[in-house]
Amino acid sequence: MFGSTFGNIFKITTWGESHGAGIGVVIDGCPAGLPLCEEDIQAYLDRRKPGQSRYTTQRKESDRVEILSGVFEGKTTGTPISLIVANTDQRSHDYSEIANYYRPGHADRNYDVKYGFRDYRGGGRSSGRETIGRVAAGAVAAKILRELGVEVCAYTLSIGPVSINRDLFDFEEIQNNALFMPDAAAAKEASAYLEKCMSEKNSAGGMIECKITGVPAGIGEPVFEKLNANLGKAILSIGAVKSFEIGDGIRVASSDGLHNNDAYRMDNEGNVWKKTNHSGGITGGLSDGTPIIIRAAFKPTPSIASIQESVTRSGEELDISIKGRHDPIIVPRAVVVVESMAALTILDSMLASMTSRIDRIKTFFEKL
Repeated sequence: MFGSTFGNIFKITTWGESHGAGIGVVIDGCPAGLPLCEEDIQAYLDRRKPGQSRYTTQRKESDRVEILSGVFEGKTTGTPISLIVANTDQRSHDYSEIANYYRPGHADRNYDVKYGFRDYRGGGRSSGRETIGRVAAGAVAAKILRELGVEVCAYTLSIGPVSINRDLFDFEEIQNNALFMPDAAAAKEASAYLEKCMSEKNSAGGMIECKITGVPAGIGEPVFEKLNANLGKAILSIGAVKSFEIGDGIRVASSDGLHNNDAYRMDNEGNVWKKTNHSGGITGGLSDGTPIIIRAAFKPTPSIASIQESVTRSGEELDISIKGRHDPIIVPRAVVVVESMAALTILDSMLASMTSRIDRIKTFFEKL
C-alpha cells in the first residue's frame, strides 16, 4: 500500500490495522535533544481513545503508547522514533458477517476493487483507529512547536444543526465537556441532539475548527507547497473529512474585494498588522504572522444500526443493520486528530523554511 508516509523533513509513516496486533508510527527527522517521554504522547492519545463518554465507541482500549527507539535518557537522539500502541479489545467476530457485503458510507467496495480483497475487521487501514499513529506523532510535533512559541488548539465548532455562539467562546470550556465545545450552552444542546440521533439508531456529523498562533510570517512555499495546500491535504487525509476551509472559507465566494481584503496598518512600535483576518493567516501560500484558522467538516458516522440498503460481493441486493461498537459521532475524538495533523504540517513547513534565505543559513553555520 502506497501513501502511508507524510511530511518532507519531519516525516512520519503510520502502520497497523484496527484489529491487528497494534497500531504505530515511525517518526524521522525529529531534532536531537528534545525532552520526550511516553507521558507527553499519552496525554494526546487519551484525548482520542474510546470509551470516554456516551458519544464514543465503548471499545475498552487503554491505548498505552510505548517508545521503542529514538529516545535515550529522556531526550530524542535524532534517530527514527518508533511508537507502538497495542490493540487489546478487538471483537473481530462482530464484523464476520460484513465480509460478503458492502457497508454504505465505507470504503469496503473500493478496497475490493483496488486490492482484490480486504481486511473487513473494523475496516483495516480505513478504520478511525488508524489515526492513533497520527496523534502520537502529532504530540511530538506539538511539543517542538511549543519550544518555538507556536500553539495549536482545535475544538468542536458545530454538531448537526447546533453551532457554538462565538460571543460565548471560552477556551477553558473545551476540556470541560465531552464534546470539546468552547460554549457550555451549545454543548448541552448538542448532547440533546445526539441523544435523539442515538434513540433513532442514527449518527451525526459536525465541524472542527483549529486555531494556530505564533507562526512567523513567511512559512510555506509559493507554488505547489503552499502552506494552505499542505494543511488542506493533511486535514482531508483524515478519513471522515469531506470539506476543508481556511479563514472565511466558502464565504469568500459571496464577498467582494473591498471587504475580503485584509487592510494593513502600522502599530506604535513600527510593526505591520492586519485590521482583519479574512485570509485565515495565509496569503499567497505563505503565513502572514496572524493566527491561522482552519475548519474541517466531518460526515456522520457511517456505521449505524438503522436498516440500510446494500449489495453482496456477488451482486445480490439486501437490507443490513450494522453491528459492533461504533461512535454515534466522529467529531469529539477527531478534535485531537485535526490538531495533530495541523501540528505536523506547520512543523514540517517551518523546518523547510530554514533554508529559504542565504543570510540565515550563513548565520546558522557561523555559530557552529
